[in-house]
Amino acid sequence: MAITTQYKAMARAALAGTLLCGCSTTPRFNEHFGQSVRANVSAQVLDPAAAANTNPAAGMEGAAAAIAHERYQNSFKEPEKPVRPLVISGAGSN
Repeated sequence: MAITTQYKAMARAALAGTLLCGCSTTPRFNEHFGQSVRANVSAQVLDPAAAANTNPAAGMEGAAAAIAHERYQNSFKEPEKPVRPLVISGAGSN
């Protein structure tokens, strides 16, 4: 009976040691944490100095922009029209 108790104690110690191995710190990962996200965000920026540009946007006249904006806003007021499914039947070809 004392032998099984000894085996149980050794098994518990081995299990505890195995579990504690997973609790190590990750200094290599921690010092590089977030670098990939920052690199992806900076790669998506076309012109980093664009916020300093105080010139108004050119290319669309004011009346056309107002009409486009109004049409965009009104698009949310109307419910979407249902889409009829396309059904192709292969039966009855004789």
